[in-house]
Amino acid sequence: MSRFFPALEEAFARMLAAVEGKRVAVVGHARPDGDCIGTQVAVCRLLRARGVDAVAVNIDPVPRRLQFLVGDTPFVSGRDAVLGTDGLGERSAIFTDCADRARPGPDLARLFLRPLGNIDHHLSNDGFAVADVVDPAAAAAAEIVAGLMVDFGLPIDPVAARALYVGIATDTGQFRFPSTTRRVFDLVGRLLDAGVDPAAAAEEVYERESFEKLELLGRFLESLRRECGGRVCIGFLTTRDFAETGASREDTEGLVDYARAIDGVDIGILVEERPDGIKASLRAKSPAMRVDRIAARFGGGGHACAAGLNVPGGGPDFLAQLVAAVTAQLDAAVVATSQT
Repeated sequence: MSRFFPALEEAFARMLAAVEGKRVAVVGHARPDGDCIGTQVAVCRLLRARGVDAVAVNIDPVPRRLQFLVGDTPFVSGRDAVLGTDGLGERSAIFTDCADRARPGPDLARLFLRPLGNIDHHLSNDGFAVADVVDPAAAAAAEIVAGLMVDFGLPIDPVAARALYVGIATDTGQFRFPSTTRRVFDLVGRLLDAGVDPAAAAEEVYERESFEKLELLGRFLESLRRECGGRVCIGFLTTRDFAETGASREDTEGLVDYARAIDGVDIGILVEERPDGIKASLRAKSPAMRVDRIAARFGGGGHACAAGLNVPGGGPDFLAQLVAAVTAQLDAAVVATSQT
């Protein structure tokens, strides 16, 4: 039988050996999504099943629609994480779904200067841990964890299986994105065998939207504008939009996909005004667009089809600079395509 991630087995084994007998924090990125929380839950449960004192840690709370994934997994988040509750500074760390060491936020980055493990699938991840379990070709960090658990014959309990399933399902856009491969479906089949109910998981993730989020969606749709001859669609959310709708920052999850979904659009963008600056999310229909390179021009990063950036302070010239960067990348994509 072929193995799912043979090239990562040595690093994964080294990570498991490094955490033996230690107290471990399984750290996810700020503003966590389904892949982040799903992977944290699964890795934490894997370590605890092996006798490791592990706890999942995130600087932001688990989003409302993902709280069902946690189960009885020990989780420290929000203010408790900032204050170092449970002696977090005395723990070793494994980072999950973090493109770089700064992704968990400055407080956790300072707390864990040298992680023992780094489980990730971002193109921009160049390795920052003792053991780097990284594959940019994977659809999700959860796919990597699921595949290695199968490869090593490690048991996957129903809670971990559900968490890994949601991580894969959300990062593949419900199995619609180009990263969806035969390997993804093979692993999802294994997770279903471990007890996952896909319909129940989908109801929790996609059928429990708040009214405030739908109001925010309306504001976003009203703001849409096309650039680059209609190949790019950009939508905007202001601090006023959040104040007037009562929506939270986590309610922006998935909104950018509406901009990308328009016929003829190659790249959809959500520009979000914050009190301390600008956040932008970029989504492309094709990996050839390499939106991670656009984000990198502003200090951000991500995947070929999904990336993000933060610009402290923002500024009146940001939009023009963003459109210029997108235009340059579209031109580069045309050249690259013509040469293949």
